[in-house]
Amino acid sequence: MSSISNISQAPIDQSAGAPGTGGIPRLLLVLTAVTIITVAFGVYLALGYAEQDLEQGNVQRIFYLHMPSFFGAMLAFGGTVIGGIMYLRTRTVKWDILSVAGVEVGLALALINLVTGAIWARPIWNTWWTWDPRLTADAIMILTYMAYLMLRNGIENPDTRRRFSAVYGILAFTTVLVTLFIIRVIPTTIHPAVIGPSPQNAEGTFEATGNVAAALVPNLIIWGALVPVVLMWWRIRLENMFEAVHRMKIELLSED
Repeated sequence: MSSISNISQAPIDQSAGAPGTGGIPRLLLVLTAVTIITVAFGVYLALGYAEQDLEQGNVQRIFYLHMPSFFGAMLAFGGTVIGGIMYLRTRTVKWDILSVAGVEVGLALALINLVTGAIWARPIWNTWWTWDPRLTADAIMILTYMAYLMLRNGIENPDTRRRFSAVYGILAFTTVLVTLFIIRVIPTTIHPAVIGPSPQNAEGTFEATGNVAAALVPNLIIWGALVPVVLMWWRIRLENMFEAVHRMKIELLSED
């Protein structure tokens, strides 16, 4: 996650940016292009290369997005923890910006994870939603991070807002850990454990045929690392622009 923290230091305009791109760093442009191409490649692996699941049929293919998107959300929320800790230590605004970017990107990926899970559950469990421990924990995690954004919008003083948000963002990561490990703790879950042996009562296990790893591993890298990092970098740049505009407004008002 150290690479994420470095992103927050990217200024609005860099002389190292590619010509004609408004100061956008070349590395960001390259990573964005690579991400777009690899996302398309990951879709091909999931829909075209991986063989059909023996029991679930084609609906199992959504698993190649469902699982990686959760780990992408976890990485982004981890960036929020890093940003919160560093802000409390340094009181530097760039770390608060990293925290906000982590929450917003993490929420987007967590919602993808939740929606794709519901799509999978409909034909497998014959319901869009059930109050299974894993699903409930996932929903609580999403609501917790939505509350983070509400907290920020409810505090006018910038320093107080950043300080409270930093503490909240650090503590909120416990919901991510609970969501990740709850199927190992509560044996009554019907949610399958994808990594390692499934709980005894799990329903709808992912026992796919060959080429599963060839489709899963690339998508884990793409959605679990590339997508959140690139989206957070763009979000940080956008927030830096907002901050610059805000400073300009203050300077203009002070001159008047």
